Amino acid sequence: MQQIFELINTYQLTPVSWFFAFLAAFLLGSSKAGIKGIGIVIVTLMAIVFGGKSSTGTLIPMMLFADLLAVIYYHRYTQWKYLKKLMPTMVIGVLIGVWLGNDISDELFKRLMAFLILGIVVFMIIMDRRKSTAIPKTRLFSNSMGLLSGFTSMIGNLAGSFSNIYFLAMRLPKNEFIGTAAWLFFIINVFKLPFHIFVWKTISVESLAINLTLIPAIVLGFFLGIKVVKLINNELYRKFIIIVTAIGALILLFK
Repeated sequence: MQQIFELINTYQLTPVSWFFAFLAAFLLGSSKAGIKGIGIVIVTLMAIVFGGKSSTGTLIPMMLFADLLAVIYYHRYTQWKYLKKLMPTMVIGVLIGVWLGNDISDELFKRLMAFLILGIVVFMIIMDRRKSTAIPKTRLFSNSMGLLSGFTSMIGNLAGSFSNIYFLAMRLPKNEFIGTAAWLFFIINVFKLPFHIFVWKTISVESLAINLTLIPAIVLGFFLGIKVVKLINNELYRKFIIIVTAIGALILLFK
């Protein structure tokens, strides 16, 4: 235990930094329980505490732990056919992210992603207002969402916005949405792990010590999140995801 405290002390975190880190962990648990669209807040808080690129490695083990909780709880709702459509191009997107991760400007990345997310959200709102039940079935749509999800997942752990939009477009009910997303991100985060360890070197013994201290906040957020999600019906859940995703894109654009 003393060794863990010594490793943690290498970060020299202030009480405010600890508060932000625990808040991010709590929100991560809530997000994996089904309160989607708050990924940008989690990533922002972690970046404030640990720095931009370093925070991506600190966040990955926490995400894997939260993904595992979600997979265990929601596994019976998983729609595997949608995973099969997204996964191939998502893997390609991750590999592109590994390659470009050290070269692309953070500012350019944020702006491009924010505009893309907002454009697709506007499209979703227009479709909802027209009461359209048409489901995009083209390979171009699923491949584009998979590629963007994989790329943004590797660069900034922000794939949630694009996968949310895809699952909303597929008209997945609430529990199927959460269960399918749980498996999708568990698989893709396992795939990303070696790149963070051996290529970017953003995961260390010290960062893992930090992860251990934040586990209780993840668990608390997850089980409180489950209680909140149960209170939301399918139609309200859909609207909630669209609104929060749009707000997240605006935060990314102006922060």
